[in-house]
Order: sequence, then structure tokens, then C-alpha cells
Amino acid sequence: MAEAPVAVVTGAGSGIGRDIAVALSDAGYRVALAGRRDDALRETAELAKGVTLDIPTDVRSPDAVTELFDTTAAQWGRVDLLFNNAGAFGPGGPFEDLAAADWTAVIETNLTGSFLCAQAAYRIMKDQRPQGGRIINNGSLSAHVPRPFAVAYTASKHAITGLTKAISLEGRPYSIACGQIDIGNAATSMTGAMTKGVPQADGSIRAEPVMQTRPVTEAVLMMAALPLEANVEFLTVMATNMPYVGRG
Repeated sequence: MAEAPVAVVTGAGSGIGRDIAVALSDAGYRVALAGRRDDALRETAELAKGVTLDIPTDVRSPDAVTELFDTTAAQWGRVDLLFNNAGAFGPGGPFEDLAAADWTAVIETNLTGSFLCAQAAYRIMKDQRPQGGRIINNGSLSAHVPRPFAVAYTASKHAITGLTKAISLEGRPYSIACGQIDIGNAATSMTGAMTKGVPQADGSIRAEPVMQTRPVTEAVLMMAALPLEANVEFLTVMATNMPYVGRG
């Protein structure tokens, strides 16, 4: 009998990361839960039906990311799936007013953190037997079009698209598939302001529709379940009536 596949989920202590970690566990994965807050990871573990491993991790730290993947591989022998989810929006405000430290904090979390985790997973997937695995990067609609006053987040998510393409290309010889899910207005703590009113491209402030997170979870599970000979390179899941097509 084959052993259960192994998944690593970053940002697993809340929001979409928590939902997907629980769903993967319920679907039969052994799931390594990564996030900065150990108490939040334990709460996620309590919701999961299957086998989990809590590994407090700051994805901005190369040493912490190495520890995350070394611990997972030592415990379970391999990594079959990475959901690269940890992210931060950062402070809003006009482009000219963004502090360099705030720019760096968002880029380090969203881009550098995703790179470090993907690289660590890739190395294990390349060397393990059977070879291969899947990396799913959490992009955003901001990987395609910006919101006003969100330059650091927008730039980081545009860069995630390039990261996804580069991993997808270089992973081909090793059965490593890489795809990206771009999510629009899922109802989490990060999008709470959407229902109250957020800046629009025409200068107005308007509330935006949101959707429940379940469709996002189902989309990730579908991507994860594909055989490695198939890949969803990019997938957009969004609230139907939000301003995306035609934004601005």
C-alpha cells in the first residue's frame, strides 16, 4: 500500500492557507503546516482530520526555510506538493510615499519567501524517488492588474508570475510541475476592507463583492490531484462581480 503524499503549506495559520491545509489533510495528505505563529498552526492542526506537522517558519529566512523542508523530509521522506501561500499586503498609500522599508518587507515575504520555499521543495522533488512533485504558487489578480496604492504588493505578485514560469520550465526534466492560482476577493481577514469600501481606479471609494473561500480550496485540490504529466499553469478564481475585467 502506497504511503500518503506529503504537502507543505505556508501561511497555514489562517485564511486560505488554513482552509487548504485542512482540506489537503482531509483528502489524505500528510501536511507540514508552516507559519510564523505556533499557536495558529496548532489551531489549524486541530481542525485537520489527518496527519499534520507544525513547523513555525518565517519564510523570509533562508535558515528557517531550510529547517522547514529538512524537518518535513526527515519525518516523511519526501515532498509531493508545496502550496506557496505566505504573503503580506503591506501598507497602502501613494507610490511616492511608500517607505523603502515597507517595500522591502512586502517583497521579502511575497517574492523572496516564495522563491526560498519553492527552491527548497524543488531540490527535494528533484532528488527523491519516485522523482517529481508539484508547486502551486498563490498569485493574485494583482499579478495581472494593479489596485491603486498597492505598488509593492502588485510588483511582488507580477514577479510571482515570472517565478512560476521559470520553475515550470526548469522543472520539466524532473517531473516537477509548477502552476499558479490567482485569487480575487476571497472572504478572509486580508480582504475584510473590500465590503466596506476600497479605492478604485477612477478615484472613488466603493465596496466590492467577495466570495467564500471554498471555491479556492476546491480549485487547489483539483490542481494538486492532477497526474504530474498534466499541469494547470494559471488559474483565476474570483468573485464574479468584482471589478477585475475592466478594472479602471
